[in-house]
Amino acid sequence: MFLTVVVPNMLRVIWLEGATISVSGCIAQAYVYCAIGSTECHLLTVMSYDRYLAICRPLHYSTIMVPRLQNCLVIYCWIFSFLLTQITLNFLCQLDFCSPFVINHFFCDLAPFLQLTCSHKIDFQLMILIVAIPIMVIPFILVLISYSFVFITIFGISSAKGRKKTFSTCSSHLTVVTMYYGTIITIYMVPANGDTLTVNKSIAFLYIVVTPLFNPIIYCLRNQEMKAVMEKFFLKSKQ
Repeated sequence: MFLTVVVPNMLRVIWLEGATISVSGCIAQAYVYCAIGSTECHLLTVMSYDRYLAICRPLHYSTIMVPRLQNCLVIYCWIFSFLLTQITLNFLCQLDFCSPFVINHFFCDLAPFLQLTCSHKIDFQLMILIVAIPIMVIPFILVLISYSFVFITIFGISSAKGRKKTFSTCSSHLTVVTMYYGTIITIYMVPANGDTLTVNKSIAFLYIVVTPLFNPIIYCLRNQEMKAVMEKFFLKSKQ
């Protein structure tokens, strides 16, 4: 969905070396983009809780992580994220914009979008910081707590083979968490100015396009069936 919201218009901007978009269209893109980003943060948090249960409480895993809880957690991630991001949408709709009407980005991200407003920016920036707490900060802290317990459990395993095998069950998720949160923190924790906006475009491309591209590869490489299929494919190609 990241790709669907951003990439088609991004390709249009690149092809035409610039393109126009209505204010309402830009606000809609910013809202959906923020809502999906929030959903991703919460889904990664739920997945870290799943790894915590699987590694730290394996005997209770099947009784705790039942299908009903799984469905509730996923539904919560989507509904809570879209409702919470509604606050950002309401503020965006109240902003007044003045020339030049040029966004220094390949999509309607909040920072370059905010550069166009004639309204008082302090209130909006304060709102973004407050909303970022349940969207990014709390999920990130929960991920750190989950993996703290996971690493304590792994280091408590006596054999090196056992530690390696246990760590391999969460390495894929940990890789995605590092890539996703690393780029987001780099973008949204650095004050926005002309230079950082240019750098942020490259970083945004990384987590909007590159990370989703590698997600299937990262997760599938940990799948034994996928490994078996790839081994058969390479063996046949060598024959």
